[in-house]
Amino acid sequence: MVVLHALSDFIDCDFAISDSSPSYWYEGRCLQSGACLRLPRTSISEAIAHGLMQQLADNDCYSREGKMYGVLLVELPNGEQKVLKAFSGLLNGCSVVEDWVPPIPGRDEVALEETRTLAQLDAIKQEIITLKQLTERQQYETLSDEFKQQLQTMSDRHCHCKQQRQEKRQQICNTFTPEALKIALEQLDEESRQQGIERRQLKRQQNAVLHPLQQLIAATDARISELKQQRKALSRQLQAQMHATYSLTNFSGRSLSLQQLMPGGSPTGTGDCCAPKLLHYAATHNLKPLAMAEFWWGVSSVNQDKIQGEFYGACAERCQPLMGFLLSGLRYSPPAPLPAREGRVRSPSPDSAGVWGEVIPIIYEDEWLIAVNKPTGLLSVPGRYSDRQDSVLSRFRHLLPDGMTLASVHRLDQETSGILLLARDRQIHRQISQQFQQRQVHKVYEAILSGVVTVERGKIELPLWGDPENRPYQKVDWQHGKPSLTHFQVIAREQDYTRVEFTPLTGRTHQLRVHAADARGLGVTILGDRLYGCCAVTSRLHLHARELRFEHPQLEKTLHLQAITPF
Repeated sequence: MVVLHALSDFIDCDFAISDSSPSYWYEGRCLQSGACLRLPRTSISEAIAHGLMQQLADNDCYSREGKMYGVLLVELPNGEQKVLKAFSGLLNGCSVVEDWVPPIPGRDEVALEETRTLAQLDAIKQEIITLKQLTERQQYETLSDEFKQQLQTMSDRHCHCKQQRQEKRQQICNTFTPEALKIALEQLDEESRQQGIERRQLKRQQNAVLHPLQQLIAATDARISELKQQRKALSRQLQAQMHATYSLTNFSGRSLSLQQLMPGGSPTGTGDCCAPKLLHYAATHNLKPLAMAEFWWGVSSVNQDKIQGEFYGACAERCQPLMGFLLSGLRYSPPAPLPAREGRVRSPSPDSAGVWGEVIPIIYEDEWLIAVNKPTGLLSVPGRYSDRQDSVLSRFRHLLPDGMTLASVHRLDQETSGILLLARDRQIHRQISQQFQQRQVHKVYEAILSGVVTVERGKIELPLWGDPENRPYQKVDWQHGKPSLTHFQVIAREQDYTRVEFTPLTGRTHQLRVHAADARGLGVTILGDRLYGCCAVTSRLHLHARELRFEHPQLEKTLHLQAITPF
């Protein structure tokens, strides 16, 4: 089976191979020495990946299911350069596909058990679907609504009759003789008793009809719960068997199973990602890795915020924990320790790269605080789902000796660049957070708007509310929205664009983006803001947190931090 491919299969022969400046680092710590081991994503590996994207685009079968793809540029013992390509998981239901790197050894050993277990899981899935479609559920809902309506109608009628009886009692007490009054009151009491009997009879009828259905539905729900537990147990059992047999080899020639590498357990799919496949194959075939690139292709699932054709780093839960082992045996450059001296201002340095490899410039640090210049496209803090764990906070928590005590004082949107403040202990975090809450922190943002703003300066006040049907979209809502206030000033007008300085006094989600885009604000979207309607083709959201001014709780002085606008 052909696995090694010529460079010419993906890029033109005259491509500048010498252009190898890294745009990202695949990185991990050696399990023995603790040294930082790195493999770059360079312009040539990205060019190879773009060539693969073109091949995928020419075949519809690759767009039906979204997944990660990867390429690895390797050097053969004779110095010749070749390319490996891999896909994550299965490709159209197959683990072994001609021209692609094969799966990590171990799957064949559990193939029979996997087939049997997958068949059991599918049978459980079908039974659950059938049970959820139980016709008695709808029957119960329909009958229950009918009885509720009957009871309500009866209650309304009984209430009206009771009111009439009370009025009649008042009338006859003043007009009837004692003998006639006694008979009349008994008749009224009997009418009341009969209505009580009528209500109890209807409730007994309701119970007789609905109770058997309730019992059947409860038994069905119990069975569904039991099946779900069985499904979970089977999945865990299969995963444990796979991870005990999956064996990874690094460039030192050492082999370990996934179970040995991640004894505390690992997510489903660990070992099936592109990076482990590519590096394992290179290590076991005497190939020297030069550069790697991974990208998403196909439709993204509901819980994945993946964009077709975008490059992504090693996933936080499945690949990143394996990187240190997989890269062992390659040359490495140990990272220098990060100093923490009072008032020291840092310039961009490779030492501020996190475990995911991309450099994050540190613009200020002392023993209490770290201020970084967050790049666009990176989360401030980890997200809810496993594929959204890569963030500024995650990287520095892995990098620094005191990293696990770090906390983000505030947040920037993923696509917004600029100053992000991290606290190194709880007290500092609490004190500066209070300054943000009390609007004592001065923030300045710079943006380019995709249109012309005619006014020079002003303020925007709009109540913002998260749209529950279209998260994370924010909208103006005069009934439920929270107040938001932004001052703005036009800096320059450049052809059909306007450069604006924003000074937000509140800190609502997407505040500046909505204040720019909404017709009741500036009515012009920020360049690159696709969520709020910008159609211009551009590489990023043109919004940058340029300045931050606040009182340092420990130094008792004002800190004025600045990060040069990159656009």
